[in-house]
Amino acid sequence: MMNWSKGFYYAVKRARYSLPHYLIMEKYQKCAMTVQKRLSSLQRVGGCAQERNMSWNFKLPYRSMEIVSVPQQHSICTSRQGLPRVEDDLELSRDFFVQLWVADRKKPKSAGKTRRASVAAEKTYYKVNSDRKQPPTSQSATGILEPMSSEEAKVKPLLARSNLLITRDIEWANLVLGFEQENRYAVVDVFYPQSPVGFIREQSNVIARQLLRLRRPFVAYITDGLGNELFRVRRPFWWITSSIYAEINGQEVGVVHRRWHLWRRIYDLYLGNKQFAVVENPGFWNWTFTLKDIDGNVLAEIDRDWRGFGFEIFTDAGQYVIRFGTADSAVGPALGIQELSVTRSLTLSERAVAVALAVSLDNDYFSRHGGWGFPFMVMDD
Repeated sequence: MMNWSKGFYYAVKRARYSLPHYLIMEKYQKCAMTVQKRLSSLQRVGGCAQERNMSWNFKLPYRSMEIVSVPQQHSICTSRQGLPRVEDDLELSRDFFVQLWVADRKKPKSAGKTRRASVAAEKTYYKVNSDRKQPPTSQSATGILEPMSSEEAKVKPLLARSNLLITRDIEWANLVLGFEQENRYAVVDVFYPQSPVGFIREQSNVIARQLLRLRRPFVAYITDGLGNELFRVRRPFWWITSSIYAEINGQEVGVVHRRWHLWRRIYDLYLGNKQFAVVENPGFWNWTFTLKDIDGNVLAEIDRDWRGFGFEIFTDAGQYVIRFGTADSAVGPALGIQELSVTRSLTLSERAVAVALAVSLDNDYFSRHGGWGFPFMVMDD
């Protein structure tokens, strides 16, 4: 008798302390309990819940709980009047669990698909970039073109060429709205016109571009056809005459200073502190800029091409040809390009300064379109 009364006492006590767990469980826990109860085929006898040979011990999402039940040998019937039942608290439908299951199944699949897509895109990117190659040089890197330093070896793939064609992109915001954009150029070797051998990209402040226009300071990055930076040109703010510096690996190798003249266009080119060339253009409609040494011998030439009436009137998309001399006999002459006969070939560092001169010419004399929000109107000096 005592054993039976003790068992009844502990059973009621454990059942009483287990009831609050049903009241504080979250929504998904209630759902799980209801499903478990329905699947267990609970039998209702006279309003009392009799559990038949059943012991609950299962795990819920994000939280493990153990539901304590009355042991089999102590089957009891307790009244739950005044306490909410789980079945009455939440009505579940089969569609709810179907949607929940489908949503859980989709999560890992979508993540896997996204990862597979990103991996495939990454493989395609590296495959495309690995297939791209820098076009070969049209001049052999021997003699004066042989790199004398690591800086010259870095720029050799771009500058060891007889002719470079530099084309500026069309700036549509400047054309339509008069909004000054950063300049972009594509560099092509006329012997290998299939793909560019380099690019020039300006980086400057957007407010300075609108306010200072042609006098704005900027840095232009010169890269090869694969996007690797070779050197850069830096042009500070100027008021009377402009200057532009060529830098390789952060070290200044040369500079171009513009000399003031009422109508002539004069530039002095320096390699370090030593002047190696001068440009004296008669001005007006002369678009050929010849680099000459102290004795007047021709070293190189920068020629601005006429691109057509529409390009010249409405845009700043100019095109420049830098001629450094003749190409190797193995390459042969290029169609439509007149090669220049020079006294001596410029070194790779001197050619970097010549490219800086071409960028300076484009900004000094051939960037006159665009204004303060009015298309086709010139508002610069």
